[in-house]
Amino acid sequence: MSSTHTTAPAARHTGARTTPAGRMAALARAELILFTRSKGPLVAAVFVPLLLPFSVYSATKGIDLKDTGLTLGLLMLPSSISFTLLFAVYTTLVGVFVARREQLVLKRLRTGELRDTEILAGSALPAVATGLAQTLILVAACTALLDVPAPHAPHLAVIGVLLGLVMCCGFAAVTAAWTRTTESAQVTSVPLVLISAAGSGIVLPLQLLPDRLAAGCELLPLSPVIILIRGGWSGELSTYEALRALAIALAWTGATVFAVRRWFRWEPRR
Repeated sequence: MSSTHTTAPAARHTGARTTPAGRMAALARAELILFTRSKGPLVAAVFVPLLLPFSVYSATKGIDLKDTGLTLGLLMLPSSISFTLLFAVYTTLVGVFVARREQLVLKRLRTGELRDTEILAGSALPAVATGLAQTLILVAACTALLDVPAPHAPHLAVIGVLLGLVMCCGFAAVTAAWTRTTESAQVTSVPLVLISAAGSGIVLPLQLLPDRLAAGCELLPLSPVIILIRGGWSGELSTYEALRALAIALAWTGATVFAVRRWFRWEPRR
C-alpha cells in the first residue's frame, strides 16, 4: 500500500513538469530514428538537394546576366537553398505525415499530452534541421566556389530562409491531407516542385521574364523566399520590394495554417 501511495504522486509530479518543448524534442528524437532507418527518404532528403545545384549550374552558366545585376553565384545560392526547402523539407514531410497517419501514429499521439501543433512541429523538426544544415553547407560552398560575397542585408536572408522553412512545412501538411498513401506522396508533391522550379526564379531569374509574367510569378509561394534571400545577399532590394515579398510570404504562410487547421487528417483516408 505504501509503495502505491508514494509512486502515484511521483508519477503525477513527473508528468506535470513536461513542457511543450520537451514533448516536441522527444517526438523529434523518435522521428529522427525512423528517418535515418528509411533509406529512400534519407537519400532524397540529404543528397538530392546537394546534387541538383550542379545541374542548375550547367543550365544557367550560359545565361547572360548583365541586365539583371546578378552574378552566377547570386543566381545559384538562392536556387540551391530552394532545392533544399523543396526536397529536404517539403517532399520529405509529405511522406512523413502520410506514413505516420496511415500507421495510426498521429491518432495515438493525440490521445496523450501532445497538442496538435506539437505533433506536427515535433514530426517536422528533423527535416527542418536537415534543411538548415544543408543551407549552411550550400552557403559555404557557394562562397568558396562561386565567389559569393558576404550578405549586405543578412536579416533579409535569414527571414527568407525561416519563412521558407515554415511555409514548406505548412504546404507539406496540406499536401498530406489530400494524399492517400505513402506511394502517392511521391506524386502529389510534384506540382509544387515543378511550379516553383519553373516560375519562382530558381533556374531562370524573374528579371529575364516579361514584366507581366514576372509580376505573376512573384506571387508564387516560393518566389518571395528567393527574392528575400537574393536581395539579402545583393543588397539591391528596396524597402518596398522587401515588404511586398514579406507580405506575400506571410499571406501564403497564413493560408497554409488555415488549410491545415481546416483539412488536415489525423486518421487514415478511406
